[in-house]
Amino acid sequence: MRVLAIDPGSKNIGLAISDPSGTIANPLSIVVHESREKDTDKIARIVNDGDVELVIVGCSYGEDGLPTYEGRKAQRFAMRLSQKIDVPVNLWNEENSTQIARDTRVAMGVNRKKRKGHLDDLAATVILQSFLDFGFQKVN
Repeated sequence: MRVLAIDPGSKNIGLAISDPSGTIANPLSIVVHESREKDTDKIARIVNDGDVELVIVGCSYGEDGLPTYEGRKAQRFAMRLSQKIDVPVNLWNEENSTQIARDTRVAMGVNRKKRKGHLDDLAATVILQSFLDFGFQKVN
């Protein structure tokens, strides 16, 4: 089962996809944010053109367990995307995904100059791998 993960951001939207067995997450691409409508149209084309069977959208939650401001935006994004595709769309806690992506690049020895720029597709990969490692068994 191939799963697509989305890390929605205010500037860029990171995408990651699993291998066909649903075991390993890989960065896919970046969608530059324009508007919710245009962004979901682009991602719907990716889902509909591929063999994606499930979409995971990263959602941030506060200490109270409720979605943060960005989390509520992610919920609205997921809702709109679900209206455009025929596969399930689920929210997944994206806690610290960008920081984990940044730390991973440091651990890999990527120098500071090359670490500049977006981490959105890598953050989506972190979200997806988290889902595959933990959540996938609960969804199936």
